[in-house]
Amino acid sequence: MSSLQIGLAIAGGAVLAAVVAHGAWTSRKNQPRQPVQDPRDSGLLAVEPGLDGSEEPTLDVSRFTLPVALRKPALDPLIDAIANIALEPGSVVSGEAAMAALPPTRRVGTKPFAVEGLNAVTGQWEAPAGGQRYSAFQAGVQLANRSGALNEIEFSEFVVKTQAFADAISATPEFTEMVDEVARAKELDQFASVHDAQLMFSIRARNASWSPGYVQQHAAKLGFVPGVMPGRMVIAASTEGLPPVLVLEFDSQAALAEDLEQSAIRELSLHLDVGQVDRGEQPFERMCEVAIQLSQTMEGVVTDDNGRPLTQDTLNGIARDLQGLYSTLEMRDFAAGSALARRLFS
Repeated sequence: MSSLQIGLAIAGGAVLAAVVAHGAWTSRKNQPRQPVQDPRDSGLLAVEPGLDGSEEPTLDVSRFTLPVALRKPALDPLIDAIANIALEPGSVVSGEAAMAALPPTRRVGTKPFAVEGLNAVTGQWEAPAGGQRYSAFQAGVQLANRSGALNEIEFSEFVVKTQAFADAISATPEFTEMVDEVARAKELDQFASVHDAQLMFSIRARNASWSPGYVQQHAAKLGFVPGVMPGRMVIAASTEGLPPVLVLEFDSQAALAEDLEQSAIRELSLHLDVGQVDRGEQPFERMCEVAIQLSQTMEGVVTDDNGRPLTQDTLNGIARDLQGLYSTLEMRDFAAGSALARRLFS
C-alpha cells in the first residue's frame, strides 16, 4: 500500500471516528439526566439489582415514615349545622348500639356528616365507640367546603339521616331552621372563596430533560419523600398526621414507565395549599427556597402557572399578600393549618 493510500485510510478513519463520537455525544446529550450515586448522600440512595441483573440507584424510602391520618375534628358550630339528639332522662345508649344505628355513608351530598356522643363517664363529645356509654348525641353537617355552600337539598338529606339515627336509638332530634343554616353556609362559602389560596410554581428544564430518578434524587436532598401517588413527593409537616407542607409533582406516566432511564421529564410543579399548612411552618419561604435550589441544581427556570419567569419582586409581593391573608384567617378563627381551616379548605 502506498503512502498516499495509507494517509487516505488514516484520514477516513479519523473522519469516521469523529462522526461516531459526535453521534454518541448528541444521543447522550438528548437523554434524560440520570441520578448519580454519591457516597456523601448519607444513604439516601441504595443500590438494588435491576431487572437485567445490573445494579441501578434507587431511592431508599425505608428511612422515612409517612404521616398517618389523625382523628377527624369535632363538630363545631362555626362550621357545622348541628342538631341536638336528646335521650329520655336517665337513659344511656351503648357505643355498639349507636354504631349500629349510624348511616352507611358519612356524607350529605358533597358535605361531611358526623354523629358524636356525650361520653357518660368522661363528659367528652366523641365519635361513638365500642365499650362506651352515651347520655346524649349530636349530628352535624359541614356548612361549606371547596365544593360550595350547603344547599336546601343537602340540609333536607341531613334531617332525614339524623332522624333515622335518632329513631334507631329511641331519641328525639332538635333541628335548627333550614333557611338560617343555608344563609350561614352561603356567607361562610363566600368568605372561603375570597380567602382560599393555592399556590403553584413550575420548574422547567432549560436544556436536557430529567429522568424520574434524577428528580427524586435532587428532591430528596431538600427533604422530599415519596407520596402515595406515582410522580408525587412531599415535605411532611413537623407534626405527624397533618397535611404536607409542600407537594412536588411530575408526570405520573413518566414515573410508571417501564424504562425509567428513558422516561423524560421537562417540567415539575410545586404546590402549597395555604389553608392546610400552619403558618409556623414558614411554607412560602420554604417553597421559594426549594424552587430556587431545584432550578439551580437541575438547570431549570422557575415560572408561574402561566409560564412567566418569577422575579424576586413578584415573590416579595406574594409574601406580603400572604401575611395579610394569615391575619384575616386568624381573626375569623380559621387560622391556616388549624382543624377548622383544614375542613373549610378541603
